[in-house]
Amino acid sequence: MGGSQGEIRDSVNRKADSNQRTGLRGAAPDYYREGVMSKLGKKRKQFIFFALVVPMLLLIAFVVFPAIDLFRMSFTNWDGYSPEKEFIGMANYVSMFQNKDLWMSLKNNAVYFFIHLLMIVVELAFAVLLTGKLKAAKFYKTMVFMPYIINGVAISYAFSYFFSPINGAFDAILSAVHLESLIRSWLSDPKIVNYVLAFVSLWRFSGYHIILFMAALQSIPQDQLEAAEVDGATTWQLFKYIQVPAIMLMVDFVLFDNIRGALQVFDIPFVMTAGGPGYASSTFTLYTIKTAFTFSNFGLASTMAVAIMFMIVFIYVVQNYLIHGLVLKDRRK
Repeated sequence: MGGSQGEIRDSVNRKADSNQRTGLRGAAPDYYREGVMSKLGKKRKQFIFFALVVPMLLLIAFVVFPAIDLFRMSFTNWDGYSPEKEFIGMANYVSMFQNKDLWMSLKNNAVYFFIHLLMIVVELAFAVLLTGKLKAAKFYKTMVFMPYIINGVAISYAFSYFFSPINGAFDAILSAVHLESLIRSWLSDPKIVNYVLAFVSLWRFSGYHIILFMAALQSIPQDQLEAAEVDGATTWQLFKYIQVPAIMLMVDFVLFDNIRGALQVFDIPFVMTAGGPGYASSTFTLYTIKTAFTFSNFGLASTMAVAIMFMIVFIYVVQNYLIHGLVLKDRRK
């Protein structure tokens, strides 16, 4: 047995010497490297597939195809349950443009848009304040963001009681400070109901916008701000010439989110007023849903849904041109 072990040892040594002479020592690492690169290439292809192809397929399945079907139904007269859909051409589109109640609903959407638009400056100011060295900043951040994570239906019910004419908290507060003359029918007066609902929407979504602005502000290099302060820049100059230009892309997103949210607002008016009195607080989306499920006119409702999609896309294209084509282009120069 000892002889056999010696022979094996000699054979191994001879093979090692032969590998050294022929340069095969480096062959193993090269082969190993090629194997590793091959595995990395396969994993990269798998990542690209799952990261790009799968989301694209989901987008086509759950967005593109339903949108095409919605567009097709907009040319039909369908009640939602009949097996046949009568083709009526452009009749739904003509009816939509002649519907005065729908135009009133769209005007109500504009109230939400302009109130949120005016508050963007205030939201940005709060974001700057909370980003700075403020005591208990974490507590304020939590309180600001809290309304956004609460369910919209729950918020709507809470504010329904808050503005209720029967033992409502808001009327009680006005009475406590001797301002009874300001008490109104907050949810049934057509002149003010949309402003009350827009206030509730503002209370819910402003915190979300503030957090987005804070994230953008915190991405600005601190040494850039410190250098400007050393050069004598005031707080207003920092805000105007450094912070605002640096977060214009986030401003662009918040503006689009404002437009999209204003056109699609539904839960707050639905729960608090059901669109009343009459159609005084109805919104475009609320009127569309009522057309489909209350009046069983899914063809006309599909037409309204197509219209709101085109409005969102058109406004986005215009806004994108104004922000990227004009504002940011001038900044780059």
